[in-house]
Amino acid sequence: MEILLLLFLGKPLWMWLVFLAVVIGLLVFDLGVLHKDDHEIGVAESLRLSAMYIALGLSFAGFIWWQMDATASAQYLTAFVVEKTLAMDNIFVIALIFGFFAIPREYQHRVLFWGILGVILLRGIMIGLGATIVEQYHWVLYFFAAFLIYTGIKMLFVSEKEHSLHDNRLLAFLRRRLHVTDGLRGHAFFSREAHPETGRMTRFVTPLFLALIVIEVADLVFAVDSVPAVFTITTDPYLVYTSNIFAILGLRALYFALAAVLHRFAYLKYALSLLLVFIGSKIFIADAMGWEKFPPEWSLGITFAILGAGVAFSLWKTGPLRAETAPPSVR
Repeated sequence: MEILLLLFLGKPLWMWLVFLAVVIGLLVFDLGVLHKDDHEIGVAESLRLSAMYIALGLSFAGFIWWQMDATASAQYLTAFVVEKTLAMDNIFVIALIFGFFAIPREYQHRVLFWGILGVILLRGIMIGLGATIVEQYHWVLYFFAAFLIYTGIKMLFVSEKEHSLHDNRLLAFLRRRLHVTDGLRGHAFFSREAHPETGRMTRFVTPLFLALIVIEVADLVFAVDSVPAVFTITTDPYLVYTSNIFAILGLRALYFALAAVLHRFAYLKYALSLLLVFIGSKIFIADAMGWEKFPPEWSLGITFAILGAGVAFSLWKTGPLRAETAPPSVR
């Protein structure tokens, strides 16, 4: 039992095991009970599943408060909300990827499920490396903060480019290096069949597998923004990692409901840009005020205020009576 009390990245091993047990239990329940058969996930099912993940993610803040303190709980909640909101852009890209590969809705959950396993591993590596760097070189936090301010300002004033996968270099590389089937093979990621030129039995990958790889790489790209953002909220690897994973679990569950109403959040990017600027500015404000750190309760309240205003403004501007004022891309 003493091994459970050993510290790993600043926390007892048993706390990490509790978190991993919860996540593994959720994934087993998701795939083995709720979705053991391929089927199209409707909006109602998506909302119920997402509500379960959000409730568990918020409940975990109580566990953190119990084992740590109220400050750590507030930092976790702020990181959870920020990560979930920043990941909204990921939903746009996932919808684009599924559309490009013509993945039927009944197979989309399979891709997202196996994709989350990659996220758990890759985010863990990134956060572990980030925590080590921040511990050795505290000034890196100022670099993260400046990067977030720059990203937020750029998002605010630079027009959004139209995404396309037709000229994607990663996809071109994968098609050159892998044998790809000319269509789906049910829900399979791989298929063993005769090569059209040699006639020899060859292992092929399906477009479903290509979609999985592209989604994983897209998550890595988005993590470049979201992971530094969370590190400016807290440098505790446990809080950073748990908030990241709970937020992503819930958001991917919500994908099937959000994909149909993404146009209603067309103006949310302006709130996200302000949020990035605010998060990046906190460390500089704390230094200017002579604080040890920006008060986490203030940070949580301001984060909710910015995002709430962004959501309300988006819903108002894209409502039926104001459809004519919405950008062409969301009409």
